[in-house]
Amino acid sequence: MLKISNSVELADWEIELTAIRAMGAGGQKVNKTSSAVHLRFDINCSTLPDFYKQRLLALTDSRVTKDGVIVIKAQQYRTQEQNRDDALERLKQLILSATVVQKARRATKPTRNSQKRRMDSKKRKGQTKALRGKVQ
Repeated sequence: MLKISNSVELADWEIELTAIRAMGAGGQKVNKTSSAVHLRFDINCSTLPDFYKQRLLALTDSRVTKDGVIVIKAQQYRTQEQNRDDALERLKQLILSATVVQKARRATKPTRNSQKRRMDSKKRKGQTKALRGKVQ
C-alpha cells in the first residue's frame, strides 16, 4: 500500500515491480544480481481520483508513455530493497507534483519612475561611451 495523501492510497496490485540487472560500471557480481527495479504504473487502470488521472496524463514527462503508463527505473542503490523504496518514493513525488496548481501570472506594467530611471541610466552610459572617442 503506497500512501499518496490522507485520502489517496494505491494498492499493491496497481504497481508492477520487476527486478532487472543494473547498468553501469562492473564489479564482481555485476552479471549475477538483479538489483535494479523497473516500476510500471498504469494510470488509466488505477484507482486514483479522476483529477489525479487527468493531471498525470497531461504531463509532458518522458516517464509517462503514450498509453498512460508511468515507467520508473531505479538503480541508484546496491540492494533491490533500497531501489524498490526509491522507485516507490519517486512515483509518489511524481503524482504529488502533478497535482500542484501553478499560480496564475498577472501581467504588470513597470512604474513611470522605474522607466525614467532606466532611461536616465541608458543616457549616462551613452554619454560615457561617447566621451571615449577621439578628441577633435
